[in-house]
Amino acid sequence: MPPRIPLPLLNPSRRAAVTCEYRCGNACSHEAPNPSANEYLGDIVTSVINRRKALKAGAVVTFAASGVVGVGGAAVADEQRGRGTPGLNFERVQPNTLDAVVVPKGYEQAVVIRWGDPVLPGAPKFNFDKQTAAGQAKQFGYNCDFAALLPTHGGNQLLVTNHEYTSETFMFKGYKTDNPTEEQVKIGWAAHGLSVVEVEQVRGSGRLKPVIGRQNRRITMTTPFKITGPAAGSDLLKTSVDPTGTVALGTLNNCAGGVTPWGTILSGEENFNQYWANAGQTAEPVKSRAARYGITSGATSRKWERFDKRFDMVQEPNEVNRFGYVIELDPHDPESMPVKHTALGRFKHECANIRVARDGRVVAYSGDDERFEYLYKFVSKNKMRKGNSRTARRYNMTLLDEGTLYVARFTGDSPPSEIDGTGKLPSDKRFDGSGEWIPLASGNRSFVPGMTAEEVYVFTRLAADKVGATKMDRPEDVEASPKTGKVYVALSNNVERGVTPGKESATEPNPRNNNKHGQVLELTEHDPLSLRFTWWLFLVCGDPNDPNTYFAGFPKDQVSPISSPDNVAFDQYGNLWISTDSANALGINDGLYGVPVDGPERGNLKLFLTVPRGAETCGPIVQERLITVCVQHPGEVDGASAEKPASHWPDGGDSQPRPSVVAVWKPGRHGPMKIGS
Repeated sequence: MPPRIPLPLLNPSRRAAVTCEYRCGNACSHEAPNPSANEYLGDIVTSVINRRKALKAGAVVTFAASGVVGVGGAAVADEQRGRGTPGLNFERVQPNTLDAVVVPKGYEQAVVIRWGDPVLPGAPKFNFDKQTAAGQAKQFGYNCDFAALLPTHGGNQLLVTNHEYTSETFMFKGYKTDNPTEEQVKIGWAAHGLSVVEVEQVRGSGRLKPVIGRQNRRITMTTPFKITGPAAGSDLLKTSVDPTGTVALGTLNNCAGGVTPWGTILSGEENFNQYWANAGQTAEPVKSRAARYGITSGATSRKWERFDKRFDMVQEPNEVNRFGYVIELDPHDPESMPVKHTALGRFKHECANIRVARDGRVVAYSGDDERFEYLYKFVSKNKMRKGNSRTARRYNMTLLDEGTLYVARFTGDSPPSEIDGTGKLPSDKRFDGSGEWIPLASGNRSFVPGMTAEEVYVFTRLAADKVGATKMDRPEDVEASPKTGKVYVALSNNVERGVTPGKESATEPNPRNNNKHGQVLELTEHDPLSLRFTWWLFLVCGDPNDPNTYFAGFPKDQVSPISSPDNVAFDQYGNLWISTDSANALGINDGLYGVPVDGPERGNLKLFLTVPRGAETCGPIVQERLITVCVQHPGEVDGASAEKPASHWPDGGDSQPRPSVVAVWKPGRHGPMKIGS
C-alpha cells in the first residue's frame, strides 16, 4: 500500500480577507443581520420521535485507525473492495495547494473561455493594461460562477455563465480603493452579469471552442430587466428614473442558478447589499429595513455611488429594493428581456432550482446565503406546458409569478441535551428530524401578521423572522435528485454560531458551534407540493480524522476531506457532485467532489479535481462525457494584487490570473469516454 498523505489539518486560516471585501462586502466581519430570537423547536421537544432501527444501524460511524487521513490509501481501498460506483470510478485527487487545476490520472483538461475573451462581434482582444468599459461589455465577464450548457439546433451548445462580482485590486494595476476612476467603475459594471456563448466540441476531444454565434449575449449592469410578479409596480420599487416600478437596470452578484425544464436560466442575485451606500443616513422605516439586509451604512468599497445616484440610498432609497431576486433569462432568444421574479421573494438568493410536481405545477427551492438565514420554496399556481418552443418558454416564464412562497422550519428528533455544539452524534447516531413549510404570501394575500403581501415579497427576511423560520448555517445551493426526488442543501459554514453573544447555539440541523466546515442536508418530501418533510444530515464536513465529522456512515478513513460545500449537481447515475468555497479552512485548495447518495458506497466522498491557489470551484456541469467548472478568483489571497500576482493561471509565465471555465474529460480511442468509467 502506498504511503498515506498527511494533510495540513485544522489550519486556522479562512477565506482571504480581500475576497471577503469584494465578494460579500466583508459580511463575516460584521454581526449577522438577523436579530430575531426565533425559538428552535428542537429545544422544546418533550419526546423523541420513534426512529427506524434499521436506519440507525446503517448510520454508525467507523473511525480511522490512524491519526492521518490517507487519500492514497482510500484509492487502494476502493480497489480492494473490488467494486465501485458508476460515474465515480476514478483515482481520487490528492488535496494540494498547487497553482493549477489538478484532475484524476487518465483525464485531460482545457480552458474553455477566460475573463476578457471575445463574446460579441467586434470585441477587442483582451489587453490587461488597456481595458475599456466598451470592450468589457463585449467580452467574457469577471468571476464566473454558475454555468449551464444547453443544446442548440446546430449541434453546438450554449454556455451560459454568471459573473458574480469584480475584484478591482486584481483587475487594474495602480487601482486606488478610495479614488477609482469612472472608467474603472464602468468596467466593473460591464464585468458583472451573465454571458451567453456558443461553444462547439472539438472532434475526438472534450475540448470546447467558443464561437461568435448569433445567440451570444452579454448581460451587464445596464441591461433592462422586466420586474414581474405580485410586487411589480409597487411603491416600494418606484424610483425617479422608473416611476412605474416595473423596469430595473442590470443584475449583480449573481451566484448560483439553475436550468428550468423549459430551457431557460434562473440566476440568484446574492450579496447585492454591498453595492449601496449611506443606508445609515436614511429615515425609518428605510433604515431598519436596510439594516436587516446588511446594506452598507456609509460609503461602499467600490464607490459606485460617486458615478450613479441610484447606488446612494439617500438619493434613491428604493433602488436597492429592485435587487435581491431570482432572475430568468431565455438564452435562446437574444432579443428577449430578462425578468426579475418578485414572487420568489427578496433576499440573498444563492440559487433557484425547479422540480415539477405530478400535476404539472412547478416548485422552486432557494437558499438565503448568509449566517442564520433561511431556506425557501415556491409553489406555482399554474401548470407547466411541455416543450421548449418559443411559445412554451414564454408561457412557462410566467409560472414563477403566481403561487405561494414558503419558508422552512426544522425540528430535530434528539433530546436538546445531546446536541452539545461539538458535532458529536446523538444517541440515535444521526442528525435528523422533521420539518414544515410555513406560508408567507400567495398573490396579493399575506400570511404574515402586520405585513402586506408587497412587503413580504420585498422584505422577505423580515417576514420569515416573524413566522419563526429556522436559522441555518448559510444555505447555499439547493437541488433535487433526478433519481429519487430527495432535495440536497449545501450549508456552507457559520463561525458565528454559538460563539457570538446573543446568537443561536448549535441545533440538530446545525450541530456545531464555530462551524468552519459546513454540512450537506438531505430533505425528503412525499411530494414536491407537500408542506411536511423529513430530513437528515448527509455530510458533516471537515477533516475525516476529526471524530465530529460524518459521511453518511461510510468509513471515514476512505473518504476525501471537504470544507464549505457550496454548489451541487447530479450526474446521470444520480451521484451528487459538490464544489467547495474556501476549503482553506483545511489548508487545501478548493475542489469538486463526487459522492453516491444511495447503495453500499453512500457517503464515499471522492475528490475529482482541485483549482489553483486562491480560487474557488463554482458552477459544476456534469455530463456523461464531460465535466466543466468555473474557476473563480484565482490568486485572490491576502497580500496579492495586480502588481504582485499570487497566481499565473491559466496562461502561465508572468501573466495575470484570469477567472475561467475549464472542461475535463477522459480521452479514448474514439473520443471522450464516460466520466468515472
